[in-house]
Amino acid sequence: MAVQKLYAGVKLRDMRGRLGLTQKVFAEKLGVSLPYLNQMENNNRPVSTTVVLALAQEFGIDVTELQSGDEARLVSDMREALADPVFTGPAPSLADLRLAASNAPTLAHALLALHAAYRQSHERLASLDEVLGREDSRLQASPWDEVRDFFHYCDNYLDAVDRAAEHFASGQSGPIADLVLRSLARINVTVQIHDGAAIRHYDPDSRVLSLSRRITKATHDFQLLLQLALLTQDRLLEATLDLARFQTPEARAIAKIGLANYYAGAALMPYGAFLAAAHETRHDLERLADRFGASLEQVAHRLSTLQRPGAKGIPFFFVRVDPAGTITKRHSATTLQFARYGGACPLWNVHRAFEQPGHWLRQLAQTPDGVRYFCLARDISKSGGAFDAPTRRFAIGLGCEVRHARDMVYADHMDVDAATAYEPIGISCRICERRDCHQRAVPPLERRLRVDPHHRGVLPYAVD
Repeated sequence: MAVQKLYAGVKLRDMRGRLGLTQKVFAEKLGVSLPYLNQMENNNRPVSTTVVLALAQEFGIDVTELQSGDEARLVSDMREALADPVFTGPAPSLADLRLAASNAPTLAHALLALHAAYRQSHERLASLDEVLGREDSRLQASPWDEVRDFFHYCDNYLDAVDRAAEHFASGQSGPIADLVLRSLARINVTVQIHDGAAIRHYDPDSRVLSLSRRITKATHDFQLLLQLALLTQDRLLEATLDLARFQTPEARAIAKIGLANYYAGAALMPYGAFLAAAHETRHDLERLADRFGASLEQVAHRLSTLQRPGAKGIPFFFVRVDPAGTITKRHSATTLQFARYGGACPLWNVHRAFEQPGHWLRQLAQTPDGVRYFCLARDISKSGGAFDAPTRRFAIGLGCEVRHARDMVYADHMDVDAATAYEPIGISCRICERRDCHQRAVPPLERRLRVDPHHRGVLPYAVD
């Protein structure tokens, strides 16, 4: 397999800026000529091995920063957007998209924002949403999508929030819930348990926090931490929100809850301790859940956030889907990216998890670009806690490139070297390149179709 050249001009310039060095001084310290550095920073040349080694040895820089998932995310999102029929003419080549993602990421984000605004406007009109009668008909991204993209392009890791949570948990001398209760008592907050369906309710006037008796211990502790974050970390959360520059108050409010959730997970599973335990247990989610008093979903999500510079864990993808196949949570630190619209590939094992509740499903999978993954899936349906309460049904998927599979206990006894062991999966049907997939739901938008009334194969058409 050919080694892909590393073009990371934007990140190289950012590193130089953080160090406060001119191009001339930076080039001297890296042991390259000034023109050569200039060419690398403008993506006219790939970053050489000599430069990668110099960055690590001379500056102590975590060189994995050069290979973050930003470019892969942008390329995947642009491919999906440009497959929309609104874009006429031939689609840009993959090489052109990679060039745009590397050299002009701001322009790429602007394109995605414009396409999202178009889709929202189109959907409003199609559903007769009275968009023409509104006083403010400016096209804006959905607040939910805006927040999801914020975490997506932060690599799902927020250093300041993560370190603040870890610092708080470092004072732990017993169960985390005891530490939180003491912290809440110091700010005159009383915690009560109620029999209602509401998971959490805080009354700022009486300073009473009420939690449902129906929730699990893991959810109880998580909700305590979330409320503590909202009450004691407001300045940190607001400063982070200021940097994000959300378009609407609704997006900012949703993001604040997301940041408080992040703090809660990071305090429940402090970065250093959790990373060490993940290595020790070979990423056994059940052992990690037991050790940290967390749920399987919380553990899986936390594993996908271990991207601290200089102390990174395995780059995981994490996704949660409902029985209809709708993606309700998504993040990927790998080259595999999820579709922004619609559901995930039906060939992926996460959809089969609903058929076998309580069991871990393992899968070796290969995407059309030839990258191989180890995939793990499990049903995590949540009881409402009462006979007449509805059950919330979800399944989670967690995975990594197969080169990391031997670090996971779940991959034991699987023949990761056998090419025939890998199932073909894609991102979504509308942009998938596979021509003969038996589970294809809709034709690919980037390809022409041939329809022969006298011949019927697996599909009623052929893809050129």
